[in-house]
Amino acid sequence: MRTTVTLDPDTDALVRRMMRERGLTFKQALNAAIRSGASSGKRRAGTTRTFDMGPSRFPLDKALRLAGELEDEELIRKLATRK
Repeated sequence: MRTTVTLDPDTDALVRRMMRERGLTFKQALNAAIRSGASSGKRRAGTTRTFDMGPSRFPLDKALRLAGELEDEELIRKLATRK
């Protein structure tokens, strides 16, 4: 069957990488990607297993603030190394 699809840039890159790695045509790579994605949904049905990871070592209620501080520190480090 012939049809037209519009791929997002990231999915286009994934298909093209599959083409290079496996030596496939665009059609073969796209069909393989669709089959893989469609069949993986069948395996994911059911419940999700969970694991007790113990208490958090960080205060999660302040996670966004911590992430912001870490990002700021990294930006400062990068700017300092450029000079």
